[in-house]
Amino acid sequence: MRFARTMAAVAALGASAPALAVAQEGGRYYGPQHMMGPGGWGWIMGPLMMIVFLAVAVTVVVLIVRWLGGHTNHPHQPPASGRTGESPLEILEKRFARGEIDREEFEERRKMLER
Repeated sequence: MRFARTMAAVAALGASAPALAVAQEGGRYYGPQHMMGPGGWGWIMGPLMMIVFLAVAVTVVVLIVRWLGGHTNHPHQPPASGRTGESPLEILEKRFARGEIDREEFEERRKMLER
């Protein structure tokens, strides 16, 4: 029971802390320049820092997504479309050998490739 009362007192004190802060007038952070400081740099630096923060956050997210997604289609790698460096005629001969196309279709396509 004593612990509950202590926690209630701490919560009440924590809830009243903002009211105590507002009640204190005077000092160097009160008045028309309380947020900007002398010269008004808060108007420029605030939005600028927000843009920098958002740019860094977007960059980090993009890098994480790329890292998790793996490496695909880099300029120094062949595309993932299945190209193996074989010529079209070699591919045609392999298809004919596997029985995917008949002799007539093989001859027709070979003639087209030789043009």
